[in-house]
Amino acid sequence: MQEFLYVDLLQTTGLTGLAVALNPHHTLGVLYGKILRALQKMPAEAAYRKYTEQIVKERAEVVKTTRDVTELEHKIGCGQAEELILQAENELILARKMLSWKPWETLVTKPVPEQWTWPPTK
Repeated sequence: MQEFLYVDLLQTTGLTGLAVALNPHHTLGVLYGKILRALQKMPAEAAYRKYTEQIVKERAEVVKTTRDVTELEHKIGCGQAEELILQAENELILARKMLSWKPWETLVTKPVPEQWTWPPTK
């Protein structure tokens, strides 16, 4: 039985500027691994880490257990494989920025009164 690459079956994504991924399983696996490693550097109680880690672990498990790309796309439910790759790349960029921003640390100065109130009372 001859094994075909995903790219052999799909000529175009139908999305302007988004080329067909040559090996989406490998690419997603690598990206999800990098995101998880970045998240491990954050405090366990950090909200961004908790919720992002949950989503990425679920998606990584789907990638590991699903051979068919169309089924993988359906199970994750967030677009074509190429869109999932783009989302993962953007999440990795954000995770790395969050490491430098450290939003889980306390504020340097106290916020002005009612800064977090919406709609404004004034």
